Amino acid sequence: MMQSNNHPQTSTVPALAASSCLSLFNLSAGQIAQVLSLAHSMKAAPHNYRHCLQGKSIALLFEKPSLRTRVSFDVGIHQLGGHAVYLDAKQVGPGSRETVTDIANNLACWTHAIVARVFDHSTLVQLDKAKVPVVNALCDQHHPCQTLADLLTLQELFGDDLSPLKIAYVGDGNNVCQSLMVGAAALNIPLQVFTPAQMAPKQSFIQQLNSAYPQHRIVIRDDIANAAELDVIYTDTWISMGEDPAASASKKQQLAAFQVNADLLKQTGAHHVMHCLPAHRDEEISSSVLDDQLDLVLRQAENRMHAQKALLALILNEDL
Repeated sequence: MMQSNNHPQTSTVPALAASSCLSLFNLSAGQIAQVLSLAHSMKAAPHNYRHCLQGKSIALLFEKPSLRTRVSFDVGIHQLGGHAVYLDAKQVGPGSRETVTDIANNLACWTHAIVARVFDHSTLVQLDKAKVPVVNALCDQHHPCQTLADLLTLQELFGDDLSPLKIAYVGDGNNVCQSLMVGAAALNIPLQVFTPAQMAPKQSFIQQLNSAYPQHRIVIRDDIANAAELDVIYTDTWISMGEDPAASASKKQQLAAFQVNADLLKQTGAHHVMHCLPAHRDEEISSSVLDDQLDLVLRQAENRMHAQKALLALILNEDL
């Protein structure tokens, strides 16, 4: 049942006490809530925020192809009065034409922030040495902007307090899964992760999560047959961009039992299915389930823009 959110519609944007967002670990639970509250307001009254980034230029540095991420950042920055400068790997050549640090220092001469979609998290760490904020638009370990959009979507469906929800992530324990785990821990959401043991998040990530949120309500399971009594099921593609094609067939075989389909929905009683897209129909999710849940999945995609607008506005607007 959709619930309304009474968020203030104001053009006053307090600064976020974080210089960059390489992962959701860079934001406290309170700061994540702050981003979500502003995203609700921006979505409800976008005209109130049309000058937030006036006079500011933001570099979009993309090593990977993109539909949702590129368009949502480009359009969102425009709606806030800013200017987006798109740069792909062929134009810039991170690590080949020149070092990532040199690229970052040069971009800092002309732009006010760097939004980067990269293969390796270490590239973001190098970019963050420049004197402008860096926002992770996807890397091999994290996808923070996707999780902010997902949390925004869940709040639209269930209200601000998501702690009573029963949510499961099903599939590969990848970057989307890891960011979702951090977001769930921050908002005290019980989350079950169903993934083959060999695809579970690495122990180093689990240790970081336990340190940041020692009271989190997240469990990792490898037997999907035990999934029951869920409100929401979340899944993502099994084969991420840049993965070894030779290993794809074996990975798909191991994940076959983790497909989100009508049988799994019946087994768990879940009424809502989320997917960050792009979807590989009849692999991680059946076509019939995806088509039935398409309105929700597209709302996630739309909310990428609103969440990213809020994050950028809070990071960059120190005086508003």
